[in-house]
Amino acid sequence: MLRPYLNPDLIEAGCDEAGRGCLAGAVYAAAVILPQNFRNELLNDSKQLSKRQRYALREVIVREAVAWAIGIVSPVEIDQINILNASILAMHRAIDGLSVRPQHLLIDGNRFKEYRNLPHTTIIKGDGKYLSIAAASILAKTYRDDYMNRIHEEYPSYGWDRNKGYPTKEHRSAIATHGITPYHRLTFNLLGDRQLRLDF
Repeated sequence: MLRPYLNPDLIEAGCDEAGRGCLAGAVYAAAVILPQNFRNELLNDSKQLSKRQRYALREVIVREAVAWAIGIVSPVEIDQINILNASILAMHRAIDGLSVRPQHLLIDGNRFKEYRNLPHTTIIKGDGKYLSIAAASILAKTYRDDYMNRIHEEYPSYGWDRNKGYPTKEHRSAIATHGITPYHRLTFNLLGDRQLRLDF
């Protein structure tokens, strides 16, 4: 069972992102404030859940959360500021969208930049440890999947409805055959022909 909170006396928002390792598409983040008495035995890191479970849990989270919001950073912005900064900016934008101001932030991972003087705690694999981060991981993942399905309709050759922009053999083969799209991240190793360097 995941933990309900780190600081029981504070309004905590869990934050997570989706799509950092993709070759195409925006990076999405979510911020979620859950009620202190919220419990759900199925809620877990989105990567540990089936598609059906993720979407069923999204309905629960959206309905029962005190507040939730999505932040998005475009492929062009990713190329301009790098993917680490883009992931953090997406989280900042998600926090911006919350209708309730949190008093503390729980961040999945080990890197973050302070947001408006709010205290934060980074937690490696936090989406498997805290309910609010797990909820954020589910919202970020499902809303990004919806987005990738939409842009797949524009560019069906790349298999984004299946690979969601990740560097699969199918995706890279399509790039080699059809070239790039406006959704591709130009600073990424699109064809896999050089060692990938990330600014971490």
